[in-house]
Amino acid sequence: MEITYASPSDSDFLAAASSSSTTMPTTTRTVRIIPLQHPDTTSSNAAWAGLSRWKSKVVSMTWTEWLELFLPCFRWIRTYKWRDYLQVDLMAGITVGVMLVPQAMSYAKLAGLQPIYGLYSGFVPLFVYAIFGSSRQLAVGPVALVSLLVSNVLSGIVDSSDALYTELAILLALMVGIMECILGLLRLGWIIRFISHSVISGFTTASAIVIALSQAKYFLGYDVERSSKIVPLIVSIISGADAFSWPPFVMGSVILAILLTMKHLGKTRKSLRFLRAAGPLTAVLSGTIFVKIVNPSSISLVGDIPQGLPSFSIPKAFGYATSLIPTALLITGVAILESVGIAKALAAKNGYELDSNQELFGLGVANIFGSFFSAYPTTGSFSRSAVNHESGAKTGLSGIVMGFIMGCALLFMTELFESIPQCALAAIVISAVIGLVDYDEAIFLWRVDKKDFLLWTITSTTTLFLGIEIGVLVGVGVALAFVIYESANPHIAVLGRLPGTTVYRNTQQYPEAYTYNGIVIVRIDAPIYFANISYIKDRLREYEVEVDKSTSRGPEVERIHFVILEMAPVTYIDSSGVQALRELHQEYKLRDIQIAISNLNRETLMTLSRAGLVELIGKEWYFVRVHDAVQVCLQHVQSLKETPKKADPLTEERQSSFQSYLRQRAEDSSMSELESGNQTSLVSKDSPQLEPLLPRKSS
Repeated sequence: MEITYASPSDSDFLAAASSSSTTMPTTTRTVRIIPLQHPDTTSSNAAWAGLSRWKSKVVSMTWTEWLELFLPCFRWIRTYKWRDYLQVDLMAGITVGVMLVPQAMSYAKLAGLQPIYGLYSGFVPLFVYAIFGSSRQLAVGPVALVSLLVSNVLSGIVDSSDALYTELAILLALMVGIMECILGLLRLGWIIRFISHSVISGFTTASAIVIALSQAKYFLGYDVERSSKIVPLIVSIISGADAFSWPPFVMGSVILAILLTMKHLGKTRKSLRFLRAAGPLTAVLSGTIFVKIVNPSSISLVGDIPQGLPSFSIPKAFGYATSLIPTALLITGVAILESVGIAKALAAKNGYELDSNQELFGLGVANIFGSFFSAYPTTGSFSRSAVNHESGAKTGLSGIVMGFIMGCALLFMTELFESIPQCALAAIVISAVIGLVDYDEAIFLWRVDKKDFLLWTITSTTTLFLGIEIGVLVGVGVALAFVIYESANPHIAVLGRLPGTTVYRNTQQYPEAYTYNGIVIVRIDAPIYFANISYIKDRLREYEVEVDKSTSRGPEVERIHFVILEMAPVTYIDSSGVQALRELHQEYKLRDIQIAISNLNRETLMTLSRAGLVELIGKEWYFVRVHDAVQVCLQHVQSLKETPKKADPLTEERQSSFQSYLRQRAEDSSMSELESGNQTSLVSKDSPQLEPLLPRKSS
């Protein structure tokens, strides 16, 4: 589309200077508008086009790609570099395997299970994940947070000493695996994204405190009430103080100090990073040696551990499955947010791509197979994955080596585990969860975003005092409330033109940006749908009335004649939004105000076309750029203000051709002055000046 107006050129001046005619020829200067390409509404929709692309991709896949899809391990097996990778994979697997054995027993005790079930959970799932998992560095197995969740829900159903307790823990692994597989196959992992990082950080911080307090009984030498709330734990610890025993407290404290020191040295000094992985093994060995030598009666030991690999068995107690669904969902959420997040970060560091849905499926298959071999729910461990990466692991072979280490422990070392002090296992758990207390995140949120800090505080407080399930529900509920509020009250900005450019920006962010009289330019920074249309309409009415004329340029007009909607950020508009735009157009039409729309994406433009809104408003009022819309609207505003001027023929005859050119130049340059925002003529009395191509700030 091109809109033109008359403006003389230098060639006209030369022609006029050489002509005796008293009339001045004019040429047509073109205001160039980039034409908007209106899509064909009869063409196939986006969903069908996406389905067609998916179908063509499936048809074109080779057998190798199909094999890699179902067995992700084939990706690294096919390109394995034996000379470069074998040694580092073996060393990483041995290092993390040695770390896993004592941790697995510790986390099983935290879950309320016998230590042997921790070893079982660190055996079969590792082999299965190495085949179906897409991450090459993620270390799968028992973790502290999932163990706490298992303990919290099962202790409310049955006593931990009952055989049903163990059966329910194994059933929970099967349910978690099925849920993870379903979410992975249906590619629904994005649902958990509604749980913000502030909620997870607050939840893990509170959970770490609860876990540490729950392990205090092994340090103090007397039983503490099993609870996921901080108040009953503290009350129980204080009320049982009379039964305090010094030997386990001293021994546990010394072992904890050794663990924290080794972890700190392993993190801060590259040459000593092996100490981080060796910490749990050192704790177990030192505690066991001390018990063997001194044989104190007041220090409780792990006790009998069955020897041998786990046997195949089908999970039981399906009658309790309904009551386990909330916990299974929560554990699945933790797997998505923590394990998949860790896996993606490690994939980025090691230079390969990772599909989060396929990763979720791999975790699900590992849990399903693990449940048939007496494992309770497992997921990716942050600490062990970090050690695996730091040890140089390149492929999933390191996970297979971990599995072999665990298998050797089950076959040949269970007798040695019987003399491990329980306070040593508790120290391992406490040293692991101390890193989950994320006070640095709280300080960061306080500096950056008070709203997220409030969310962190609410989640951590409710988790501490009301329990894990309520804490997560409250945190997620408040987070969703924030999302809904932001979505229903989107940011809307009045735009102005930056001097010397054709760029339009928020006038509050850029005070030097100027607007035009009679025109309001508004940018909607969100999708338009049923929840926010009322707010958007109210704000548009406010902007129409409350116009800041201190920075406005152009011809003086009494009211607003044009409203330009910049819709580049509008990624989607629903039927309610379309109806709201229709009503807004009718409302403006009654007040003689024209809507202009710029910079729509294809899908939004297709929706408006199907709804008939493009024809209703007029195709000529849809633009590619804001600047195009402003140029057209300025011409209309100028036409409303202009009055025809009649020239005096006697005066014209007396003027020279040069003076006539200057006058005509001054009159016809008004449009470019409008675009630049100047009110006065840019032509001097003594010499001609060219029209400004860029706007100037009014002095």
